[in-house]
Amino acid sequence: MNREFIDAMQHLALERGVTTEEVLEAFKEALRKAYIKRQKGYRKEEVDAGKGPEVDVYIDPQTGRIEMVEVRRVVEKVEDPDKEIALSEALQYDPEVQVGDEMEFPIDPEGLSRMAIQDLRQILTQRLKESERNRIYNEYKDKEGQVLTGVVTRVDNRGNVFVELGRGEAYLPKSEQIPTEKYYPGQRLKVYLKKVDRSAKGPSLIVSRAHEKLLEHILKQEVPEIAEGIVEIKAIAREPGRRSKVAVMSHNPNVDPIGACIGHKGQRIQAVSAELGREKVDIILWSKDPKEFIRNALSPAEVGSIELDPEAKKARVKVTKDQHSLAIGTGGQNVRLASKLTGYDIHFEEAEISDLDEAIRRAAEEEAAAPSRAREEFEKLFKDLSE
Repeated sequence: MNREFIDAMQHLALERGVTTEEVLEAFKEALRKAYIKRQKGYRKEEVDAGKGPEVDVYIDPQTGRIEMVEVRRVVEKVEDPDKEIALSEALQYDPEVQVGDEMEFPIDPEGLSRMAIQDLRQILTQRLKESERNRIYNEYKDKEGQVLTGVVTRVDNRGNVFVELGRGEAYLPKSEQIPTEKYYPGQRLKVYLKKVDRSAKGPSLIVSRAHEKLLEHILKQEVPEIAEGIVEIKAIAREPGRRSKVAVMSHNPNVDPIGACIGHKGQRIQAVSAELGREKVDIILWSKDPKEFIRNALSPAEVGSIELDPEAKKARVKVTKDQHSLAIGTGGQNVRLASKLTGYDIHFEEAEISDLDEAIRRAAEEEAAAPSRAREEFEKLFKDLSE
């Protein structure tokens, strides 16, 4: 080998987008494997499993000069002839050698180099794949829990979607999709990076369109008050593609948290809904009082008294017959989301309007109407005096 060999390695590194050191390491590995397979008779699977002698390879990066040695440990009794040498034999090479020492036996690399070059492409391809996998893992491991934008590359026969995130391809399984959405190659999507796994086949990037954090991220993008911390999202309950409930509060008494999220003529909340496949998003006022929070969470239904069992996290809610179906919602959706949002298992009890309740209601109506009646009497009196 000579300087031309190093120049060829550098050209190959540039062509493959890796460093010269990576190519040289791949070539060293190819030489080791060529020697163990060709000279020692081991199969590829055995070599890959680490069987065979220990071989060290040295390549001068300036001149391309190659040195190879087989390393054996000196022992009293040989159990592994590929890696060990008996003391009695070792003393013939070095009279001062002792048990436990390592001895190096030179190997002529010339014949092996041609064989190794044949294996280099395969080994280099494998090394490049491993290197690329490591790069992808290192790039995305710290992005777990973030929302990223990607492009759909393909959809398989089972409906699983694959999304290109830049350097890595992510997997959007059926369970993490929005049921009402249709996916197609070239489609741009916002996805939540749910998990980054490392396996023998490389890093696995699992993304989601159904996660609550995706809705939270989009709300922050569309509502400046949330991004600035003026309005805080306290809880989210979601049935992807259908309906969500978001509990919010304001840290500024002059800012209405619900109005800020909805926006002028509903523009902000409509933009959020459009990003999630027209999913309906209800904005709920959060309250530290569990009863008030449950009452708000069950809107648009109007409910009566609420009894709580804080230890069991159960709530009994009285609701009139005309509000019962509204409180439950289509297919139980409203009460399901309210339960998830508040953390309470909600049960309804039918309530009837009592005579006392009716009397109170009428008194309230009369009290509200009192000012207008007084005004009418004053105008009548004034008219009579004028005449």
